[in-house]
Amino acid sequence: MAAVGTFLVIAVTAIAALAQLRHMGSRNQLEAVLSLNQEFRSQELQDALRFIQKDLPSKMEDPAFRAELGSRGFIDASVHQEMSACNWFNEMGTLVKHGLVDERTFLDLYGRLAAQYWDLLSPAIAILRRNRGSGQYQNFEYLAIRSRDWLARYPDGHFPGAISRLRTDDVWLVHDGQRPPK
Repeated sequence: MAAVGTFLVIAVTAIAALAQLRHMGSRNQLEAVLSLNQEFRSQELQDALRFIQKDLPSKMEDPAFRAELGSRGFIDASVHQEMSACNWFNEMGTLVKHGLVDERTFLDLYGRLAAQYWDLLSPAIAILRRNRGSGQYQNFEYLAIRSRDWLARYPDGHFPGAISRLRTDDVWLVHDGQRPPK
């Protein structure tokens, strides 16, 4: 009888420990995602993302700008703001690749953005790789591949299928010179 009682106490303790570990893992994931979100909203990264969308295509036309990317050594991030975004996406790719951030959560939040910015930044990354090798920003590349896979599976986002979507009326569609989707 004592052996059975001891076994039950050990079994209940083990189950409680597993539940606590799962809870700690969820808490760590939440803290990681909140930290990523805070870093994403930083002024430096937001400025870099705007620079990439508005200024990088014309900057890439400048041979001196490209030469700076193609050289080895330090690249001035005040001139090459795209480096902040490349570094952020590369760090995120590392965290996702090693399971330190849940891939599904990250891709649900940032997958579309990662795929879009890979397309915008890949010409600059190609130049960086000339003298730095194909390993340059490989974790950003990994993230872009996983993002594309995610978007192929969930082109309209990852919305739970058992829940009905709400209707949205685009009252400005005609005013903005657009036609309703078919």
